[in-house]
Amino acid sequence: MDAERLLLPAPQVRRILVCQLRQIGDVLLATPAIRLLHEAYPAAEVHVFTEARCAAVLENNPHVARIWAVDKKQLTHLGKELAFYLRVARQGFDLVVDFQQLPRIRWVVALSRLFGCRHRLSYDPPWYNRWLYSHTVRPRDGYAAMCKASVLEPLGLAWRGERPELFLTPSEQAWAHEFLERSGLAGAPLVTVDPSHRRATRRWPAAHFGRVLGLAAAQRPGVRFLIAWGPGEKDLAQEVAAASGTADNGPGACLVPDQMLTLRQLAAVQERAALHFGTCSAPRHLAVAVGAPTLAVLGSTSDAWTYPSDEHGDVRLGLPCQPCNRNECDTMQCLTDLTPEAVLPELLRRLDQATAAGRTTRETI
Repeated sequence: MDAERLLLPAPQVRRILVCQLRQIGDVLLATPAIRLLHEAYPAAEVHVFTEARCAAVLENNPHVARIWAVDKKQLTHLGKELAFYLRVARQGFDLVVDFQQLPRIRWVVALSRLFGCRHRLSYDPPWYNRWLYSHTVRPRDGYAAMCKASVLEPLGLAWRGERPELFLTPSEQAWAHEFLERSGLAGAPLVTVDPSHRRATRRWPAAHFGRVLGLAAAQRPGVRFLIAWGPGEKDLAQEVAAASGTADNGPGACLVPDQMLTLRQLAAVQERAALHFGTCSAPRHLAVAVGAPTLAVLGSTSDAWTYPSDEHGDVRLGLPCQPCNRNECDTMQCLTDLTPEAVLPELLRRLDQATAAGRTTRETI
């Protein structure tokens, strides 16, 4: 039944399960599809099956009724895993949408099928997984959120330009206001910076990041840079700040938070920022989700992760091998040869564009 239209009247749908285990950015990129499902089936509960570390970006989302968070530390053996998957499958889903086809998801899809779920959507699977799904599609090429949403085409649903979504609470917005005041960042054009990535082929050198921030600070003295960091990344953030030559020494300085910001705290700060600048990783998608303009430095990554809007862009060296999407490379030329001086004009242009539009540590409370 590949690509066959699925006639599924809204009154017949009580519960929907969306499966997107990881990564954090990919879970955010699934939120436009979640919105489409909720709007098409407003009386249905939309549940999401994901990893515990990704669940925070779905909190407070009005389109999500329940989050089934996989905590690997608690599911210590197969028996505990199966018991958890059974709990999920027994919810009586009328529709399951699988965006990844990972082993844990396949367990849930198979058990949901066993418990009577007739409608199970995914992208075209390998032949040995074909039995799991009632309807499959070849995803459309383009922006990643559009690609995910194209799995819903058998339902007659299509991506209409929806961006990823993260719904902040008033208390989280108030926290960001207080944090910026306490850090001396209120009132100045603020750029959040994420220089990290778990893959070396997607991580611009720290010295390059630092130099371009220093050059930008020299030309735009009032700008402040907040260098965010995650688990095990504080040393990298401090290395970038040191390489900028501006760390904590006056206007235009780089600031590295003493304590790691949570995902939602970072998003609340980004909501007030003039721009987010960094690699193509989760903070980039957080910024898009809260309406902050973005600029990413790309190595092996394609532009399929760049939201198609004038407020969002990327810069790359433009070698013939780009994008290769590889996780390993002998030369890393696409990153090492992309100089700070080459990136600076686009960084300044987007910063000026954002500040001209009034994005100067905006007040949202």
